[in-house]
Amino acid sequence: MNLKRQIIAIFGSLLIFSLIAGCIGEDGTQTNATNNAVIESYNLSNTTIETSKLSEADINNTQKTVTEPPKVYMTYEITPEGLVAIYEALGRNVTGNVAVKISTGEPGGNNYLHPELIGNLVRLVNGTIVECNTAYGGGRAETAMHKQVMIDHGFTAIAPTDIMDEDGEISLPVNNGEHLEEFIVGSHFENYDSWVILSHFKGHAMGGFGGAMKNVAIGIASPNGKTIVHSAGTYNNVGQIWDAFRTTPQDDFLEAMAEANGAFLDEVGDNVVYINVLNRMSVDCDCDSNPAEPTMADIGILASLDPVALDQASVDLVYAAPDGQDLIERMESRNGPHILDYAAEIGIGSCEYELVILDD
Repeated sequence: MNLKRQIIAIFGSLLIFSLIAGCIGEDGTQTNATNNAVIESYNLSNTTIETSKLSEADINNTQKTVTEPPKVYMTYEITPEGLVAIYEALGRNVTGNVAVKISTGEPGGNNYLHPELIGNLVRLVNGTIVECNTAYGGGRAETAMHKQVMIDHGFTAIAPTDIMDEDGEISLPVNNGEHLEEFIVGSHFENYDSWVILSHFKGHAMGGFGGAMKNVAIGIASPNGKTIVHSAGTYNNVGQIWDAFRTTPQDDFLEAMAEANGAFLDEVGDNVVYINVLNRMSVDCDCDSNPAEPTMADIGILASLDPVALDQASVDLVYAAPDGQDLIERMESRNGPHILDYAAEIGIGSCEYELVILDD
């Protein structure tokens, strides 16, 4: 069996497991060299999948009632070319004034997505790199210092940049939220027609992992908005952020992040694409000034039009990796995968997906 067929077999098995069990629960330019190790960690030689024969009428009826799972595209090539290819595979061109949402990375850390990797894609979409100030202090808590970080980390050399809450904040309604009534984002949110949610997938001290949904829920929120999400709606002032950290039940925080994504989607509709880069996967977030060194190998780049499917596939790949134990422990110790279950439950996206490998 050649490499590509092995990969498809592995992820076919993972998808079957997902259908049975439901959801389970920055940067240089380099190519992942651990694909064979991931593949060899599974033994599929004795696996037999039996399918029943369906009549043509049965097939037609099934096609009418079953919705195809969203596609998640994957490449092992963590390069500027790989990033452009994964975007183009989505088949949805972002247009107008395009926001590219990344993490600019806390000073001291080095795991954020570097300009050398993302520059070609940002220029292709004629995008503006956008961020919001942090709520916890650090080197990006004020606009002036945050702009300096953007300069120091090289982002101003590849594209226009924007601190979205520099001139204030606006409220987006949360429809039918269990925890949130509003999602507070930087006021410049209104300036953009389309979005590229470009996320470095890694661990997170509070969420267990950070991917596309965390990049939206915390990343485009103003400091007050971050406080609302972290407190699951209890507090709305950044001066209360540490109270939010200390007192909010973990699952409530995760569910609030999912609800914030719902508010975002209600506003942007189909004018968004999501990309996760699975490299330099520390157990710590890029908001950490001294993150732990990654203990697992790079995996690749994933992209989807469905943020839940994208984060679910990213989590599944970590579970499939032979060296993912530390990140798995971080995710499970924070009940991180719960956000996937809840997001699917409230209609943000799907935990089921079809993985499409771009590499030959």
